[in-house]
Amino acid sequence: MQIKRRKKTGFLETCATSDLAFLLIIYFLVIAGFNINKGFLINLPVKDSTKLIIREDLLRFEMDSNGQIIYGDQELNIINTRTIIQKAQRENPNIAVIITIDSKTRWQNVVSFVELAQDLKIDSFSFSMKKDNQ
Repeated sequence: MQIKRRKKTGFLETCATSDLAFLLIIYFLVIAGFNINKGFLINLPVKDSTKLIIREDLLRFEMDSNGQIIYGDQELNIINTRTIIQKAQRENPNIAVIITIDSKTRWQNVVSFVELAQDLKIDSFSFSMKKDNQ
């Protein structure tokens, strides 16, 4: 009497691959919901706001192409900039910080300044790119 042997089936011939594919799809859909990038949380001005900023309340900084921060005639690093802004905040809590950035500045320098403004909880903060002819 001869015994019939079953033919060995490969992995691709079974339904396990479709189950595995389905589980992987569910896994990636669930994981995608956890990947949240908050970025910078900056308070934007309210529409039709009546808040006035007096010229004396403005702190104007410039950032050159090397990432050097310039305040008046002084070249500052980020620590000295923090000190100047904190002193101005103690004297006047309604201080507004404006920075004009050279277009060739590395983005990390700009991010560092924005983080500084965020750490110091500056309510009025503005930055703009310097025009090429300035």
